[in-house]
Amino acid sequence: MRAQGHAWTTTPDAATDSFVTTARLHEPVSWREAPLFTGRKRFGLAGKPSTYTFVQVTPQQLQQLLREFDAALARSPVDPADFAYPGLSENAWQVLCDQGYRGGAMMCVARLLQAQSKSLRVVMIVGADAVEAAYLFDLAGAYPRIDARCPDGLLANIGVRIATHLSTHEVTSHQAAAEPIPRALWRRSKARHAMLRTSRELGARQFFTKMVLIADLVDVPSITGAVAQQYSEGCFGTWDPVIGAQIVTVTGSKHPVVKASLLEDDLAVITGVRNDGQGACVRTVEGLRNDPPSSEAVEFESIDQRLPRRRPDASFGIEVDAPVVRSKLHGHRGVVAYDPRTVEYVPLDPPFFDYLVSCSTEAQARGVADAFARSQALRDPEDPRTVVFTILPGHGLLMAEKWVPGTQPFDVLLAAMDERRLEVSHGVPQGRMHYAPVGDRMVLQLSEGVVRLGDSVRVAEVRDMGFPVDEAMDAQGL
Repeated sequence: MRAQGHAWTTTPDAATDSFVTTARLHEPVSWREAPLFTGRKRFGLAGKPSTYTFVQVTPQQLQQLLREFDAALARSPVDPADFAYPGLSENAWQVLCDQGYRGGAMMCVARLLQAQSKSLRVVMIVGADAVEAAYLFDLAGAYPRIDARCPDGLLANIGVRIATHLSTHEVTSHQAAAEPIPRALWRRSKARHAMLRTSRELGARQFFTKMVLIADLVDVPSITGAVAQQYSEGCFGTWDPVIGAQIVTVTGSKHPVVKASLLEDDLAVITGVRNDGQGACVRTVEGLRNDPPSSEAVEFESIDQRLPRRRPDASFGIEVDAPVVRSKLHGHRGVVAYDPRTVEYVPLDPPFFDYLVSCSTEAQARGVADAFARSQALRDPEDPRTVVFTILPGHGLLMAEKWVPGTQPFDVLLAAMDERRLEVSHGVPQGRMHYAPVGDRMVLQLSEGVVRLGDSVRVAEVRDMGFPVDEAMDAQGL
């Protein structure tokens, strides 16, 4: 860190951005000793420094954990005893199952180390006598692998990744307008019904995993101010011509929100981005609970700000210009293949794949908006492609649909997934990636890891370096 121009101290003060500490595998840290919970009070700080915890595991220990979690996830019915590790709560097996089904055994390893170390950001150093690799875990579910032989050096790479994270800031200071939306106007909205219907459609397709409830993973006291009680599993929203604004899902940090079975109280209305960029502009609705919108609200609005507005086809009966994007869906899944005749991929700029940022930050909102601003399908009304998506490295995806006559909100996105013109996978790509033509589709290619396309029995899957690769996947040559 010093070599890169940063300051390092053993006496934290008001200028301290991050605590760096260590922990040991299977030796749970008491919450009273964890900087995440007690660092501010211990050092008399007004701010909330992030915490990075370094944990060493040997290659043998890592492979044993991966084998154990793979076997536990494959068992039917699940045996909670398979997930009984030091430092976990009695209900932790439910969290580990949900996370493992989404991201495989490595995701279980990540949640285990986070629980044992009482830290949201963990750097797992793999090596016995010498370092072989490192994995960086965060609450959002990223686990990129850094090889010790990387060109700039493993430690320098970790340093830049930490600095990247610490250089971002959240944009969740949403601002409510003075005048709420009258109840009568809200009742006229058809988009609100579409949101509730789509919630159940996505639930039936198992698009969402369950929320990560911190209290279900590890026994700790109230952690308000350190981290939200739960980590949401995604967000979606659509533009409503009646209200003239986007209706989106609310955050899960105040009340539990199940995205697969939304209620009206789980909806929010956003109209733009604050002038200072620190959050979204919100209109409350008479009679609703009016929780803040999901952390992706600024991403959604930033996309619309960078793209044209046009009057949709006359069949929609909309007499004003509207955003060219009708509906958006942000999820913690991957895309293993797509049909380039009907779907467009707009990648984030290259640095985002090496130095990851996360949801709710101005960095990701800017990167996403830049990507969608380059979309030919969205800028050209004659372009036949009706779905556009981007990959959020280590995190998930964001997809959008155009206004297509004869469809309801999200119909275009759901059809693209159902018809495998946009093939969504379990697992999220963690490193550099690109799509290459295979037949009439573009198929995901990873620099490290394997991809299995879906079939009539199994859903598509992404597995990254560090997983044991089964013979069936290896035989596909993918």
